[in-house]
Parts: sequence; structure tokens; C-alpha cells
Amino acid sequence: MTNIQQRLTDLFEKELKPQVRSIDAGFYPKELLTRLGEEGYFSSEGAASSAYLQRELDVVAEASRFCMTTGFLIWCHLAALTYMRKSENDKLKKRMLSRLESGSTLAGTGLSNPMKYYAGLETLHLQAAKVDGGYVVNGTLPSVSNLDQTHWFGAIAEVNADQRVMLFVSCAADGLTRKAKTNYLGINGSGTYACHFDDVFISEEDVLAEDADSFIKQIRPDFLAYQIPLGFGVTKAALASIERYRSRQGGCNQFLPLQPEAIQAELEELQTEVAQLASRGLRWDALLPLRKRTATLTIEAVHTAMLHGGGAAYLSNSPEARRLREAYFLVNLTPTIKHLEKMLTV
Repeated sequence: MTNIQQRLTDLFEKELKPQVRSIDAGFYPKELLTRLGEEGYFSSEGAASSAYLQRELDVVAEASRFCMTTGFLIWCHLAALTYMRKSENDKLKKRMLSRLESGSTLAGTGLSNPMKYYAGLETLHLQAAKVDGGYVVNGTLPSVSNLDQTHWFGAIAEVNADQRVMLFVSCAADGLTRKAKTNYLGINGSGTYACHFDDVFISEEDVLAEDADSFIKQIRPDFLAYQIPLGFGVTKAALASIERYRSRQGGCNQFLPLQPEAIQAELEELQTEVAQLASRGLRWDALLPLRKRTATLTIEAVHTAMLHGGGAAYLSNSPEARRLREAYFLVNLTPTIKHLEKMLTV
């Protein structure tokens, strides 16, 4: 383990681990996200893209080992950072990039519906009309995470049949109302809201891309890549749980059909393949099967941990039960398993 990784682990041991149950019950860990930015974990300054990409993948994985809700929030922020890093709006980038990388401003993704739109699963929920100085936007996004009053998020709206624009939206914008989404099986501390746009004006200074159709192709490999270590972290935690139960009840877990060795081998193979892509350049077509394999492996790992834990794992507040809920969120995170299956088949 490198010094940077050890510092990250120490930070999560001290700052995240004591809050996990509260986060699972609905507490939003905003201060921890800001702290990560302050300590440079989101910084791209002076680093090759492959270097900061791998560092950020590691941050998502390590956070998810303790709490996948927190890992998911980091993914949301990194997705927004990707939009800003790849935007050709230099004025917006100059104004916002350093704020996002330092953690002084946090952001969400807002692209669940657009990603489904570009896969032919949904129509776009937002409509934009061009006006002097920007766009007026109407519609509703059913679910956007990592939001608070001072946060921002990305969104794509249809201008006409031939044009869609990608916008950077402030949660404080006039005409934008948010309704908290709770009572999920898991991730209730994720700052998730339905966002309703009622004649929301977005200045041209906050346009990430005038041609969202082209821009989506640039950002979606990073969008997908940052999701994969969510599964890595949960799988590592599940394997550690299985190890803790190894000698219980006379070692009878050895007779279960699901054992950790195969899970560990698949995890290591996936980690190697993702690291190779991060160093050589992310490719959407190569990431799709890796994302699917990771989700499948994570489900297998948490189910195995439940079986090995037995009655202790069946308690509603057990770490194994929490990871079971987290894994079911991962398979329903856009792109969902069925979404992935369609893209890999068609």
C-alpha cells in the first residue's frame, strides 16, 4: 500500500467508518466530500489524465469498502468533474473547475435520463428554448443525487429534433424546485432529489456543450469507469466479512457451495483490466462488459457473505445486510443490468 493509499484508508477509518450507520439511515456526509477535495484527491493539476483517473478510481473503491453510499456520492461528483474537464466552454471551466476539484463546490450527475435516452430506453424529460443569453428549461428529472442548496449538477435538454444541449445547473436557480427522495432500500444518505424545472433560465455561461449528442460520447467512458470501483469496494468488504466467519461453528462454512477464492480471482482480474484501460485510455465498448461483470460479481459476493454470516448477517443493521442493499442499488444504477444487456446485445 502506498503512502497516499494509507492516508486515504486512515481518513476513512477516522471520518467515515463512525458515520456509516447514520449515512445508511439518511445522513448526507457533505463534510467528508469537501475534505477529500481539500486534501487533493480530486485534483488534476500537474498530473497526467491516467494518473488522476487511477487515483480517483481508487478513492471510489476505498470509500465503497466502508460505505457504498459514500462511494456513490464521490462517483456523482467525479462525473460532474468529468463534464467540466471535457467542456469546451473555457469561461465556465475557468470559473468552476478549481472549485469542484478543491471540494469548495460539490456537484451531481443529472444524466440518468439522458443516458437512457441515448440507449433508446426513454425520451428526454427536459425541454429547452433558446432565448437571449441562454436557455429556458422546463420538465422534471425524477432522480438526481449528491445535491444540496449550494450544489450544481449536469443536465441535458432537447431544444428541437436536431439539437440537445448540456447544461450546468445550480440548485439555487430560480424556478428549480427539489423534492427529497427517501425510503429506498439503501443509499438514503445520498442527497437524492426529484428536480422540477419551471422556466429555469440557464445562462450561456453555464452551457457545458451546445452539441450534447457529440459531448455525451466524450464523457460516457469516464462516467462508466468511475462506477466500476463501487463494486470493487463492496466486494472487498464482503470477502473480509467471509474471512471473519471462516472459523465459526467448527468451520462448517467450508461446506457451502459458494467460497471466496473464485470471487477473489475474478475481482483481481477485473481490477487489472480496469487499471490497464485507465493507463491506455478508456473505451466505452471495453468498459461495458467490465461494468456488467463487476455488478454480477458484487451480487455474488454479498450473497456469499450473507450465507457465511448466517444468523448474524440476517440482522437488519448488520454490515452484510447493508452491503446486500448496496449491491442491489449497483445493479439498478444507470446503466442498469438490463440497460447493459441491451447495449451489449444490440
